[in-house]
Amino acid sequence: FSLSVKLEKKTKGKLQKQVCQVVLDHFEKQYTAELGDAWSSVRDVLTSPWCWQHALLLNRFSQSPGLESSLAEQGYHPAFPAALPYLPAAFRCFTRRTPGRFPAQKHQPGRLKEYYLLNAASLLPVLALEVKDGEDVLDLCAAPGGKSVAILQCAWPGYFHCNEYDDLRSRWLEQTIESFIPDPLVNLIMVSKLDGRQIGDLQPKFYDKVLVDAPCSNDRSWLFSADPQQAVLRLMQRKELSSLQFQLLRSAVKALRPGGSLVYSTCTLSKAENSDVISLILDSCSNVVPVDISEMARGVSQEFSFLSGTQQHELLVLPEKGRAWGPMYVAKLKKVSSS
Repeated sequence: FSLSVKLEKKTKGKLQKQVCQVVLDHFEKQYTAELGDAWSSVRDVLTSPWCWQHALLLNRFSQSPGLESSLAEQGYHPAFPAALPYLPAAFRCFTRRTPGRFPAQKHQPGRLKEYYLLNAASLLPVLALEVKDGEDVLDLCAAPGGKSVAILQCAWPGYFHCNEYDDLRSRWLEQTIESFIPDPLVNLIMVSKLDGRQIGDLQPKFYDKVLVDAPCSNDRSWLFSADPQQAVLRLMQRKELSSLQFQLLRSAVKALRPGGSLVYSTCTLSKAENSDVISLILDSCSNVVPVDISEMARGVSQEFSFLSGTQQHELLVLPEKGRAWGPMYVAKLKKVSSS
């Protein structure tokens, strides 16, 4: 017993040293104001990687016979209840309450991976998007590719466009798709490196569904920025992110067909990058209306902890011990006319 306590203290000490004080001080000020009492428990989880959890999204294109029983033995259970408004049978995700990580699978050319390790909250934007077979779908900021893979577990789009502007991340996206999707189907996926802000003008009214998993200030990774100079620079640039997010959203609205819907998501708690951006788009685009996702939120409330008081078209997952998922902001909008 004493050995495990010593080990835990040692691990904690090692990880605690890596928390970037500059970022933590900044978050402390901002999130105490924005989240109130909820911030202190969220902060405890975000600064304690030893209590983080990982989910497994099974790959329907590469079934492994013994995988599910092996997961059950290790305390994993199916993550999403059948009561959700949208939950395709092929979409299967497993989680467990205890921290720890299932071993990752290495990329092997010509061999498909059986599962994708992720933060379970990052699947909520995909479930909110409700992709059906045959629909034309755009994943506007697709790297590293987890949400693209998740969309393909739900349905087979008529046309699937995965875009990533950043060169390095784009290669990562291509490798992810190659690792999870079999050959004949890969050829039907269009991977591009366009500036997402221009896609709406290049392909107006083309898509039934658009996912905007926007570049954001990633709270989890920023807290562990090893380099204080880099952290200061990031925090200075943080103010510009909401403008980029708004432009990406406006492009997504243009790319949507009338009647089509979009989901916007980030992995930050920041109000400026979340509900403020959505309010701005609703105020400036008369052809866009909010879509109620509260039924989905209710359906997964056993698994996730949400910030209370958000609007019906949005949710914010708050990490807490035992449910250390998030942060993840999700909002859903629909295009009602072609103007």
